[in-house]
Amino acid sequence: MSKQMKTIRKNALTVLFFLVSVSLQVIGMNFFLIPNNIFSVGLNGVSQLFALFSERFFHVGIPTGIFFLLFNLPIGFIGWKMVGGKFTILSFLNAVVTAIALLIVPVHAFTTQPLLASLYGGLIVGAAVGLAFRYGFSTGGFDIIAMIVQKRTGKAIGAFSNGVNFTTVLIAGSFIGWQNALYTMIGIYATGRVIDTLYTSYQKLTAMIVTYKGQEVVDALHRDLIRGITILPSQGAYNKRESTTLMMVLSKLELFEMQETVRQVDPQAFINFLSTVSVAGQFWDADRQTQMKKSMTPRAVTMDAQLEAEQQLKEQLAALQEQRTNQQDPKS
Repeated sequence: MSKQMKTIRKNALTVLFFLVSVSLQVIGMNFFLIPNNIFSVGLNGVSQLFALFSERFFHVGIPTGIFFLLFNLPIGFIGWKMVGGKFTILSFLNAVVTAIALLIVPVHAFTTQPLLASLYGGLIVGAAVGLAFRYGFSTGGFDIIAMIVQKRTGKAIGAFSNGVNFTTVLIAGSFIGWQNALYTMIGIYATGRVIDTLYTSYQKLTAMIVTYKGQEVVDALHRDLIRGITILPSQGAYNKRESTTLMMVLSKLELFEMQETVRQVDPQAFINFLSTVSVAGQFWDADRQTQMKKSMTPRAVTMDAQLEAEQQLKEQLAALQEQRTNQQDPKS
C-alpha cells in the first residue's frame, strides 16, 4: 500500500468515525440519558444541568443542545487560537455537529428503566468518546481545555474533569433526587470503562520483529515511526539461518502502521507482541513525535540522521524550558 493510499484510507476512516461518533452521542443522549434525567460526563452533563436550571428556575425549556453549542463555541475558538492543529479543529467541529444533531433529533426514551438507561447511555457515549480519541480527535468541551492546558503548562486536568463530574452528581442529586444521581454514577462509570477499552494510546507494547531484511525494515520504520529500535542478531534453531530481531516499544494505536510498514518490506517477517507494564526513560508522545518529524529532513532515514534530528529537538526543548523558567523568575 503506497503512502498516498494510506493517507486516503486514514482520512476516510477519520470521516467515517467522525460521523459514527456524532451519531452515538446523539443516540446515547437523546434516547437514553436526557429523557430519564440521567446526566452524562463532562460538558454534556453540564449542559444537561443548565437545561434543567432553565426549566426549574425560569420555566423556559431550552434544549441541552443549545447549551452544548454555546459552551463549545468559545472553547473551540480559544483552542484554535492558542493551540490550533487537526485535533482541536476536528474536536470543535464534532462538538458543533453534535449540538446541531441534538437539536434536530427528537428526544425519545428507548427505555423508561433508569438502570438500563444509565448503563446503555453511558456505554454508547463512552463508545463515541473512545472512537473519537482513537482516530485523532475528541468530542469537544473539556477535551479541548485539556489540550490547551497540556500544551501551555505540560500538566493534565484529570482531577478537574473528575471534579466536574462529581459536582454534576451532587447537583443532580439535590434537584432530581439521589436515586437519579446514583444512576448517573453508573453511567459515568460505564462511559469511563468503554473509553479505556477503545482508547488505549497510553498502553504500550513491545514488538519483537524477526526478519531477514533487518536494515531495510529499520529504514522503513524510521521513515514512518519516531520510535527507538534495538537490533539483536538472531539465528533460526531449525534452519540455522542468520536473521535480525528488532525490538521496539510503541503504543497500541501505532500497531497498525508498524505492521503495514514491516509487511511492505518483508511480508515473511515474524512479529510477536509483548505487554509492557511500564517504560523508564524517554518515550515520545504524539506532540514530540510531531516535533521530531518537523525537525527531520527527507534524508533522515539513517540512524545518524535521526540521532542528529533528535539532538536538535532536545536543544529546542531545552531552550523552551529555559525561556519558561526565565518568565516565571523575573530576577533571573
